[in-house]
Amino acid sequence: MTAVLLPLAIGFAFGFLLNRGKVTDCNVIENQFRLRDFTVLKVMMTAIVVGGIGVLVMVDAGAAKYYIKDANLFGVALGAALFGIGMVVYGYCPGTAIGAIATGSVHALVGAFGMIAGAILYALSFDWLKAHILPVGAFGKIRLPDITGIADPYWFVALALGALAFFVWLERRGANA
Repeated sequence: MTAVLLPLAIGFAFGFLLNRGKVTDCNVIENQFRLRDFTVLKVMMTAIVVGGIGVLVMVDAGAAKYYIKDANLFGVALGAALFGIGMVVYGYCPGTAIGAIATGSVHALVGAFGMIAGAILYALSFDWLKAHILPVGAFGKIRLPDITGIADPYWFVALALGALAFFVWLERRGANA
């Protein structure tokens, strides 16, 4: 029963926090792309730092291990561009869309069908993508600590300090949120 209830509780908490962080509002997301409201970037950078430190602690404690996917730079760049275009047009990313649906947003619900259609198209075209797109700029299973020789904790400290410096810079320049 815990295997069902715990992820469900975590999902509800995640959605609640997205809503409290105001990132289930498509106007906030669209204004991120207009460089008028940096709420989304702040929420995401905070989540990345906190999540990264959590993973680092779990790996160091032996409670988890890294699963390293191949670094396919062209595929990632292409996917990121498509994701960004979709986010601008739709006004949500998948997580914020589900949160918005939970708050009663009808247009988020309608757009979710577009996400499902995109996922189906991706699945149907995966063999072609695997053969023609993913090999371009493929570096295999690499990580920055392996390439640079700089240990994981230093990367996370640098990431946290970079995020903090960015937040301070945003506040000093008087950017919204």
